[in-house]
Amino acid sequence: MKKLAVAIAFIVSTGLLVSCGQGNASSKVKKENVENAEKRDNTIGLGAPTISFDKEDYDFGTVNEGDIVETTFVVTNTGKSDLVITHAQASCGCTVPDWPKEPIAPGKTGDIKVKFNTNGKPNKQSKSITLTTNTEKGREVIKIHGMVTPKNKTV
Repeated sequence: MKKLAVAIAFIVSTGLLVSCGQGNASSKVKKENVENAEKRDNTIGLGAPTISFDKEDYDFGTVNEGDIVETTFVVTNTGKSDLVITHAQASCGCTVPDWPKEPIAPGKTGDIKVKFNTNGKPNKQSKSITLTTNTEKGREVIKIHGMVTPKNKTV
């Protein structure tokens, strides 16, 4: 039994060594991937994009339960390379962000539209939207808050 295990181990290791030695590794490299990597490295050399907002916190005041609150956060790329927002995640399903899917060039702006459905959300409310970006921090947070007047309950 011991000899059989040694023989199998020898055959497997020999097979791995022989199969790894075949072919030229540089022939497997795609020229397109190398060109894309060079472009990416040149962009990285410019520095990470920097994001700034017209406001980071929006106070929607006092609204009635059932109202839909909408606001727009204007985002500006103040860096030297394209700003990419890959995802926007709200802290609650009642809040829906809509963000630019295309890169924002240096010096340009984009709009992040946020809708908050107040139905079933009475009293003081505070919601955050976390943006996943290619900035140095990688995550940016914007917030909305305000007071929702509850519906009158009928007995």
